[in-house]
Amino acid sequence: MKNLLAISYALIIIGALNWGLIGFFAFDLVAFLFGEMSALTRIVYALVGISAVFHLISASSGYKMEKGAAY
Repeated sequence: MKNLLAISYALIIIGALNWGLIGFFAFDLVAFLFGEMSALTRIVYALVGISAVFHLISASSGYKMEKGAAY
């Protein structure tokens, strides 16, 4: 579970950075790297969204990523 949370957290950071780039510079890094709405781009977007939902559920359930560290 700890590894899954770490991966989901990394994907959330990637998504947040991408949205920041879109907001400030009108630059979509994911689309730039993988193509405008290609299958791979859509997969990355979907994984970021699933990660956010997973992270919300695990945080609301009180799961602790490390001993003594709660969300």
